[in-house]
Amino acid sequence: MQSTSVRIDVATHLELKRLAASLGTTVGDTVALAVRRLRQDEIGDELRGQLTEDEMGWLDADLG
Repeated sequence: MQSTSVRIDVATHLELKRLAASLGTTVGDTVALAVRRLRQDEIGDELRGQLTEDEMGWLDADLG
């Protein structure tokens, strides 16, 4: 697996290490989990948004 470095402040790094320990994962896996959770939240926000006219058309389509 390739890796890279990300610069974060000391307080964030300490919190990240604490979270990793409480989850029983590595710091890298904890970051991956956090990124996945943020993406899921973003998708949820999109799904809660207003439907477009095209989407409304699909919902109102006659299936018979």
